[in-house]
Amino acid sequence: MSRIDRWKAFLVPKLHRVAELLAAQGITMAGNLLYGLLCVRLLPKPEYAKFAVVFSALATLALLLDIGISTGIMPLVGEKTGDLQLIADYIASLRTLAHRLFAVMAPLTLVVFPLMVHRQHWSAATLAAMLAAVLTGGWFARVSGAYGVVLIIRRDRPRWYRAQMISSLGTLALLGIFWAAHWFNVWWAIAFNVAGIVFVAESYYFRAHRLLGVAGRSSAQKRKAIVQLVLPQTPNVIFYAVQGQIPQILVTVFGFTVAVADVGALSRLGQIFVVFAQVNPLLLEPYFARLPRNRLKANYLAAVSTIACACVAVVALGRWFPGLFLWVLGPRYTSLRYEVLLLLIGGSIRYLSGSMFVIHSSRRFVYWWNNLTVITLTLIVQILYLFAGNLGTVRQALMFNIVSAAASLFVNILCAFYGFLRGPRPIVGLEPGLAIDIEGELHG
Repeated sequence: MSRIDRWKAFLVPKLHRVAELLAAQGITMAGNLLYGLLCVRLLPKPEYAKFAVVFSALATLALLLDIGISTGIMPLVGEKTGDLQLIADYIASLRTLAHRLFAVMAPLTLVVFPLMVHRQHWSAATLAAMLAAVLTGGWFARVSGAYGVVLIIRRDRPRWYRAQMISSLGTLALLGIFWAAHWFNVWWAIAFNVAGIVFVAESYYFRAHRLLGVAGRSSAQKRKAIVQLVLPQTPNVIFYAVQGQIPQILVTVFGFTVAVADVGALSRLGQIFVVFAQVNPLLLEPYFARLPRNRLKANYLAAVSTIACACVAVVALGRWFPGLFLWVLGPRYTSLRYEVLLLLIGGSIRYLSGSMFVIHSSRRFVYWWNNLTVITLTLIVQILYLFAGNLGTVRQALMFNIVSAAASLFVNILCAFYGFLRGPRPIVGLEPGLAIDIEGELHG
């Protein structure tokens, strides 16, 4: 077989899946993006600030309620995707761990959230409604992650896409109806979004049960295997859950309502990276988890290079055509030209780093040292940057995000070299053959 034929054999199936992803998820992401942009345009800045803070807090809580245990099932199942009882047992064990996490995080949210927004002087009723949305959305986002992974393992991607698409178009339709009837306000905007999260979670829950057809049994052994796999990356996941929302948190805690709304509006442009991020759990992670050892190096370099080129293209677009991005936000945000570029730079660095992290996790390139190094290095960089200026401004908050993301990317690059040289971290008690052993990958 010639080199061209080998490349065709490699690329054609991947391009088919990417085309399927872009067709199905393109509709979903277009709906979500349009929904967010309409909220930016239709809601006054003080009201949109509430919307932005709720979903910033919800995104952080959803990550903290999962901390990687959902996607951790993929490398544990490995090639045994036909063993339905094994998958069901892991899901049941995951559910037990998730319930314990929620029992810790829910009370913590009730304390931290009011302190975070204290400077905004919102009423007690407003805070209560916002907390209800955050906790409800966080719980069902966790359910969606846990049971959605079953659809991915069992390769039922059409159903995975369909739930997302119905949710996206349904919330957009509700927004249109309520806007036409002059009923639309920030509370309906929040309620529709949370309802969409609930719908996806319920869809995945019932579909996963049909796909498995067996009842899972939670066991200490499988809970231990999940914990052992995700524990080294847990500090990094927790840190990333906060770091990903740094711009919003900084202006919420230190800034004024207008700055909160500005960062929230700019974050809608960050949905560009969400489109790319859908590739990670659907294509990148399961693909690299099953990949034979002798093909890992070439495919890893190809994937990382492609992602880096895409990020450079997005940043270049923001550098030369910032008006294109500002136009979609509306006339209230036309002064944020430089801030758009900063947002795209930070988002690109964070996305590239996150994609590398997903691949490393799928091959068990997860070690205590790399996660602790990410946290330590990022904190050092951030402490040094604290003296640079007023973190209550949009520009300084976005710059803070860039230097934080760069520190994370640097450590992920080091982790890649270490993983190829030393091999994956062994999991004590993992059944033989359950996951792909890629020891000695560099020499395979």
